[in-house]
Amino acid sequence: MNRRVAERVEAGMGRTRNRWGEGERLRGEILAAAGRLLAELGGEDGLTIRGVARAVGIAPASIYQHFSDRAELVRGLLEHEYARLAESMRAAEESLGETDVVGRIHAQIHAYCAFAMQNPGHYRLMLANGASALEPGTRPKGPLLDVIDRLTAGFERCVEAGHHLRVTPGRAAAVVFVGAHGRVALFHSALNRTGAELVEPFVDELVSLVFK
Repeated sequence: MNRRVAERVEAGMGRTRNRWGEGERLRGEILAAAGRLLAELGGEDGLTIRGVARAVGIAPASIYQHFSDRAELVRGLLEHEYARLAESMRAAEESLGETDVVGRIHAQIHAYCAFAMQNPGHYRLMLANGASALEPGTRPKGPLLDVIDRLTAGFERCVEAGHHLRVTPGRAAAVVFVGAHGRVALFHSALNRTGAELVEPFVDELVSLVFK
């Protein structure tokens, strides 16, 4: 019996089945604990099943009921954290009126930068587990590509509202995203600073440059 199987058997002895609804709640607690550990570690390298189990206060076997191995836990955490980012961008956009299409672009990129600056470990997770194509010839998928898609849709609404861009909406979204990412990476790696206010003026200027 290998170590991981033995660990699962040993930890699972005597555990009773979750009552209705408790399993999904426990899954959420596992992901939340993994997210807290990720923030402390600054990256996924030190993230372990045992460490997450200790943080939740459960046996490792309880995690295996929801995630078959560490890789699946990391994938689940990636989806969980991207859902947080997407929700923050959606809420920021919808905090402004539908007619303020340019303001909505600024709000979305501000929310993105705030998440990236305040959660460097989570942001690195998204970078490390980036785009993947399911089949040859298909469009790659990934959290950060989804961010570009959201920005592209925002710039398309700007064009529909009569605002003129120097480039296509897709190119405008890519330019703004790459510039914002570079600014965030600079403060993370070179300066070790995390305040969102450090990057917002830069990205606001960047957004303004793609409009005619």
